[in-house]
Amino acid sequence: MAALASIATLVGTGASVYGNIRQAQQQTALNKAQVQIAQQQESARQQALLAQQSADAQARQLTLAKTIATTRARLAASGLAADGGSGAALTAGLAQEAAAEQNADAATLSARLAQGRVSLLNPDGTFNAMLQSGRTFGFAAKSLLD
Repeated sequence: MAALASIATLVGTGASVYGNIRQAQQQTALNKAQVQIAQQQESARQQALLAQQSADAQARQLTLAKTIATTRARLAASGLAADGGSGAALTAGLAQEAAAEQNADAATLSARLAQGRVSLLNPDGTFNAMLQSGRTFGFAAKSLLD
């Protein structure tokens, strides 16, 4: 009868370990699917941010070109040379301000792109399943030794 109890314990332990391993495999597959979905969503979010950044840069360039053209026309209408002296300084200043705004937007874009990245430290449950299997095996060994 004791031998039958030992065999039953081993069979129960084997079934438990198999169940834990199976559960770990299913959890791993689920985690991989979730990571893939998260990566696709992150990729779509980044593409949207980059498209917005590109549209903003084009709008800024168009506004700068219009502002410089208007400024040069006003300077010329006032009798000043638009390409020299204070006219050149004024247009250079407008270009510098636009470049500074572009750099600030680029830094903001980099921060926004970096904030949504998935951590590599997300648990996948594999280690926990191994610990549970080891614990189950330890209980079985203890009951056989008693």
